[in-house]
Amino acid sequence: MKQKNGGWIALFLAPACILFILIFAIPLVMVFVTSLFDYRLLPRTFTFVGFSNFIQLFTEDNRFWPIFGNTVKWLFIHCIFHVTLGTLLAFILYKKPRGWKFVRVTYMIPNIISQSAIAMIFLNLYNAQYGAVNSFLKLIGLESLQHNWLFETATAFPSVTLTWFLFAGYTTTLVLAQLLSTDESLIEAAEIDGATSFQIDRLVMFPVVKKMIGTTVIMAATYMLQLFSMLYITTGGGPGTDTTNLPLYLYTTVKANNYGYANTIGVVIILLGFVTMTLIRKIFGMNKED
Repeated sequence: MKQKNGGWIALFLAPACILFILIFAIPLVMVFVTSLFDYRLLPRTFTFVGFSNFIQLFTEDNRFWPIFGNTVKWLFIHCIFHVTLGTLLAFILYKKPRGWKFVRVTYMIPNIISQSAIAMIFLNLYNAQYGAVNSFLKLIGLESLQHNWLFETATAFPSVTLTWFLFAGYTTTLVLAQLLSTDESLIEAAEIDGATSFQIDRLVMFPVVKKMIGTTVIMAATYMLQLFSMLYITTGGGPGTDTTNLPLYLYTTVKANNYGYANTIGVVIILLGFVTMTLIRKIFGMNKED
């Protein structure tokens, strides 16, 4: 019986395994392999250079470390502050205050709109001549605070960050769903023991949703490590490299016909993602069984 079941299991797993190998595993290996080559299309070049691309990236490329720093900053902001904002809202909504269902639905709307559409909205809001932000500052007599928000070094990074920072809908929805599905007897027992509302949230509810919060942190990190269209449409990575991240730098390197060097940047993104996910899983105890 076990042998028969084993055959059926292998049969049903085979399509998924084949797709995984063809679509993910082989391209991943190729990224690592081609990062060791000087690989260009015009003129056709494919010369083995060993770790020269990595040496150049880490020691000679003046653009890399500022761009790497931007990526890490956004990772930190999104994983810590963005998720915290969404989690706090979830803890407020699970108490079901008046209008909580309306807030739950409307807060999710920006997360279902494409990044390109959101980018165009903020591009117009921040416009130096007719944008709503500068127009409002002028209306209330604060012309001195007007800026070309997306294209001045002092304001570009925070302005771009705000285009996604406040929209923590996925975090709120997932954590709220976990809170609402929690056995109410846990809360009732804590209330009988004299626990305050804050103590219930901190000592009873937070441990229940801890792993779910860890999941949303992983989602936030993944989002940051693949963020592209928002930056490309709003600032193009400028001014200079002030709003350039690693995916955008990889794209500009591909446009410069330097595929081997671009894949070297890709390897760095993969390794950064691996380290980030490992840390998150360890911090939130996601490898431990309940």
